[in-house]
Amino acid sequence: MDNDYIKMQEITQEDYEKFIIDYKKVTIEDTELEIGGNHKINSLQPEDFKLETTTVWSFPKRGKWATHYLNAKYRGNWAPQVARNLILRYSKEGDTVLDAFAGSGTTIIECKITDRKGIAVDINKEAIMVVRDRLNFNTLKSDFQEQKTFLGDARNLNLISNNSIDLIAAHPPYANIISYTKNSNHKSNGDLSKVSSIDEFCYQMGNVASEFFRVLKQGGYCAILIGDTRRHKHQVPISFRVMQSFLDKGFVLKESIIKVQHNTKTAGLWANLSVKNNFLLLMHEHLFVFRKPFETEKQKDLIDSSKWWKNNGINYPKDKLQPDEALGIK
Repeated sequence: MDNDYIKMQEITQEDYEKFIIDYKKVTIEDTELEIGGNHKINSLQPEDFKLETTTVWSFPKRGKWATHYLNAKYRGNWAPQVARNLILRYSKEGDTVLDAFAGSGTTIIECKITDRKGIAVDINKEAIMVVRDRLNFNTLKSDFQEQKTFLGDARNLNLISNNSIDLIAAHPPYANIISYTKNSNHKSNGDLSKVSSIDEFCYQMGNVASEFFRVLKQGGYCAILIGDTRRHKHQVPISFRVMQSFLDKGFVLKESIIKVQHNTKTAGLWANLSVKNNFLLLMHEHLFVFRKPFETEKQKDLIDSSKWWKNNGINYPKDKLQPDEALGIK
């Protein structure tokens, strides 16, 4: 593990209450979000919710139950329907769920209202304050699980024990498409949303995968929503390279889901250019659900859903190339 990854620091309700004395709003990327107010809750649960049953998920209307409606302007966060599907399908009440790219707190809000123990980690202190703010509502259930929030780096989850997490559900940045901390008053080194090199980004996501593999229980699931980008009129398959990074660390692929994108900020701007310059608009993301195998499982049963290449198939930056032995390649 690189030594410059910041260590986890818990952000408590008391820390949040001190923060809002000086700050009534924070800026995430280019968006101002208000914090510290009283939140009106129209409903704690979605109406007529059903689990998705296919590998194509599409949510034209973003869920607005609990405090999710407050984060509609938070660019790039996933819909609460995504988090809810993952939590209900791959965990049970009382389980511990980790989101190490917490953003506006969608996953942890869902943990609170589905009676899971949530752990939210984000490298942006202001994002964590948004999370704490959005958790300020009552569930009408006296025994709801406590939600923990931390300033920290997904590559250094030093306060989380080995094999202690039941489910990981995370929506990391897609290289430098959206720079989440560029207007933050509280800068943190190591923001992956500022990494422009695809090789560097995928290398660092490999380090994320190593930490996720360490903290996840055997048999537990790890869901990652990741999208692609386009450079010089050609698609850059960030998602598949990230998938390789996770398989490289020992995960096996349980599901590969296409998540349809709706109401994207730049769709109208690029529509005419897509015809003029002969490229298609990217209107989907990849939701990979990985599993950490049990040590007792037969490897031959998993081989076709595991790392399939014999040599290193991942392009790392030249100054970070590793010997085959370090990658477990024989």
